[in-house]
Amino acid sequence: MTVDPAEQAILDTLAACGPSKSISPTEAARALADNPLDESWRRSLAPVKLAAQRLARAGQIEILRKGKPINPETLHGVLRLRLKPQES
Repeated sequence: MTVDPAEQAILDTLAACGPSKSISPTEAARALADNPLDESWRRSLAPVKLAAQRLARAGQIEILRKGKPINPETLHGVLRLRLKPQES
């Protein structure tokens, strides 16, 4: 099974920032676009948001608004992404 590059960019960026930390979709879009110095990374933002929805539906990440998990079907406003906390 091939891994979607946008999904991999999200997971790699989250892994690099550490447990319980969150990232902006912009950070993953920049990583997906190889961190360009110009604004070309913006083309990667839509695929990153769609990938975030898929990962949230699969239970791998949470999409946050104002620090609280939201339904992945209702993406709007300022969002953050974080790995889903492990159940204790």
